Amino acid sequence: MMNRLRLGIPKGSLQEATLELFARAGWKITISSRSYVPAIDDPEIECLLVRAQEMARYVETGALDAGITGHDWVVETGADVGELAELVYAKQRLSRVRWVLAVQEDSAIREPRDLQGKVIATEIVRITGEYLKRHGVSGRVDFSWGATEVKVPQLADAIVEVTETGSSLRANRLRIVDTVLESATVFIMNRAAAADAWKKEKAECLILMLQGAIAAASKVGLLLNVRREDLDRVVAILPALKNPTISMLSDPGWVAVNTIVEESIVRQILPKLKAANAQGIVEYPLNKIVL
Repeated sequence: MMNRLRLGIPKGSLQEATLELFARAGWKITISSRSYVPAIDDPEIECLLVRAQEMARYVETGALDAGITGHDWVVETGADVGELAELVYAKQRLSRVRWVLAVQEDSAIREPRDLQGKVIATEIVRITGEYLKRHGVSGRVDFSWGATEVKVPQLADAIVEVTETGSSLRANRLRIVDTVLESATVFIMNRAAAADAWKKEKAECLILMLQGAIAAASKVGLLLNVRREDLDRVVAILPALKNPTISMLSDPGWVAVNTIVEESIVRQILPKLKAANAQGIVEYPLNKIVL
C-alpha cells in the first residue's frame, strides 16, 4: 500500500486562510459543502476537516498523523504532540494572535488582582484558570460558546478573548487589561508518526513549502537595468532580502539588478529608483521564498 500522511485541516476561522496558503505552496485542496473529507491533488496525503479546538486531541491519539491548529489549543487541551513548526498566519493577516483579558470600558477592573471573586467568560477555561493561579486570584471561569464580547457586564465581569487587531473589542466598548497568551498557528505531529521516517520527511516537505509561501506573501520581486556608474546609488535604495543579484548584460556598460522587497514599500522606492536612473523596472509576484 502507498504511504499516506493523514493530515488535519482546520475547520472554521482558519479554514479559508489555510486553503489559500496550501494553494500558494503548491497543493490544491477542494472541500465539498457536505463533506469533512477534502480532496487534495497529492496521493500521499489524506485530509480530514477538523475544528482547530479538537485538532491536538486527534493528533495525540493517532487518529491523525499531523494537523494544523493554534498553539493555544495545544496548551488548552494539554495534548502530548510535537510542534514541528510555527506557520505565522491567522484569519485576517499574517500575524500572531493574542488571548486578552478584557472588560467594559468603565469597569473598575484595572489589573489581574482585581479579578478576585469575579466571573470570567472564555473559550480557554484551562489557560484562564492557570492565569488566575499565577496571579494568586480566585475567580469563576465560565466556558463561553461564542459571542463572548457581549457577555459583559450582564453575564460576566470580564472575558478572555482572542484578537488579531483589537477592532472587535473596541467596537463592543471593551478595554484590554492584559495579555493572557500569545499564539500562532502551528504544524503539529503525533509522536509515533514523527518516528516514522517517511511520514516525518513528508511533513517536513509540507512545512518547507508552507513556510516558503508565507515568507513570499508580503513580498515582490524587482528587476531593473542600470548603468554601472549609477549602480551604487541604486543599490543603496534597495532594502534587499540579503544582497541583490547583479548580472551582466550584453552592453558592458549596463547591469541587471534583481532583488526582493516588501510589497508595501514599492510605491516609495520605485520613484527613487527612477530618479537614480534605473530603467526597465519590472515588479513581479512571488509564490514562495525558501531561505
